[in-house]
Amino acid sequence: MKLSELKSLLAENADRHFRIRLPDGDAIPQSFHVTEIGHVRKTFLDCGGTRRETETCQLQIWVGEDYDHRIETGKMAGILEAGKSVLPNDSVPVEIEYEDRIISQYTISSHEITGDAVILALAHKHTECLAPELCGLPSINRLPALAGKSTCCAPGQTC
Repeated sequence: MKLSELKSLLAENADRHFRIRLPDGDAIPQSFHVTEIGHVRKTFLDCGGTRRETETCQLQIWVGEDYDHRIETGKMAGILEAGKSVLPNDSVPVEIEYEDRIISQYTISSHEITGDAVILALAHKHTECLAPELCGLPSINRLPALAGKSTCCAPGQTC
């Protein structure tokens, strides 16, 4: 989800609760805080030697011991507005950084609007080879491979 889409979603659903659901279906506790809003720019060489760049708006989520704390859509919109000074524009994708035993980064896969809340559904980020033709990798859909449906890396196969 791009920052502009998140801002529109919040504006269209003012005065609702703001919630976040992890990829396994569990909810981040409602008492979470947004402790950082950042512009993350990554410049790198892929395994084929191609220089690449990515940019994201990263929201760091933290759960403290103040269990009565809640963020509403209006408050979240205000946090995004405050972040304008560090973000290049509204076209960057939004990622969520959250620690549940380990620090993980998630993309926003979808959203749900209930009678009283806007709920962001998160998805896992994945690594992948960006130059499979140069690395001698077969052209495969990696999502089925993650579900154990690929024979590419089965015993006796070359990957």
